Amino acid sequence: QTLMILELMPYRACYPIFKLVYSAAANASHNRGLKKLIYLLVKPKSTKVLSSKVKTASSGRSYPIKRPTCHITI
Repeated sequence: QTLMILELMPYRACYPIFKLVYSAAANASHNRGLKKLIYLLVKPKSTKVLSSKVKTASSGRSYPIKRPTCHITI
């Protein structure tokens, strides 16, 4: 059910989360012998980790580019 919801959502971040949940279910069924229909406990932690880069601008100035990131624990 979670995979169907993630496939139909139009957001850009849904595809990496879809891959993560699918991979976790496959690892659980292969390594621990669990069934495909398992409940996954997902704890998204929104920390303030920012990936920063520098963008050059006119007159020799530079502006920081900040990308927010998120840590997901299954």
